[in-house]
Amino acid sequence: MNFIRHYLLALQFFTRIPVTGRLAAWAGYSPAMLRASAAHFPGVGWLVGLLAALLFAGVQLLLPDARGTPLVAAVLSTVFTVLLTGAFHEDGLADVADGLGGTPERSRALEIMKDSRVGAFGAVALVLVLLAKVSLLALLGDVDIQLACVGLLAAHVVSRTLPLLLIRVLPYVGDSAASRSKPLADQISLAGLLAAFAWFFILLAFVAWLYGAAILIAPLITAGLAWLWMWRLFARRLQGFTGDCLGATQQVCEVAFYFGLALSA
Repeated sequence: MNFIRHYLLALQFFTRIPVTGRLAAWAGYSPAMLRASAAHFPGVGWLVGLLAALLFAGVQLLLPDARGTPLVAAVLSTVFTVLLTGAFHEDGLADVADGLGGTPERSRALEIMKDSRVGAFGAVALVLVLLAKVSLLALLGDVDIQLACVGLLAAHVVSRTLPLLLIRVLPYVGDSAASRSKPLADQISLAGLLAAFAWFFILLAFVAWLYGAAILIAPLITAGLAWLWMWRLFARRLQGFTGDCLGATQQVCEVAFYFGLALSA
């Protein structure tokens, strides 16, 4: 029952999927429960990725079998994931780009990241990341529609697993009083990390069963390198991480996974 409650809480926090009324009352809430729900971040990726993959496949089936159809499917599936998550991670990416791009000073960067307004660096980062997602998904769709759908699912799970490692290896440096995500940013327990990696390894087993383990090598390497770059960036510039850093890492690792999968296709 705790497993289900924590998963429902993760859905409430990371998506716009309605968990209301009696179901929300049954699931309950406490900072400790929210902290425990971080283990289900990859499980949320399973749901978001699966729904996006179904939409991608549905668009491909409904529209004519033409050269531009994968591009349309890529755009609509990307729009869908943004709406489904309330642009939660994209907002983090924009804030991090504004903060780190706007000043070399740590304290000033953290201050800028708390500002809800989007600046030039944030806008450019959002445009480039969304373009990268759409173009890579369209490329995968041109090669193999099923591979693009599986890639959508896998990327959303993998990119929601890697940010949890930041919580494990870096201190939280955000505004504890003002941040609603502070409980999530507390040091994740080893049991929580193992639960998150259970979601992750089930995904890897599923993809390996469909295509063989070799197809995962390049995307996992590129996503891992993207994580290392983000970890080094936050450790050097901020001496830690904030909730926005987790969202930015998810976005960058998602794009890196698509790129690696395109290399393997």
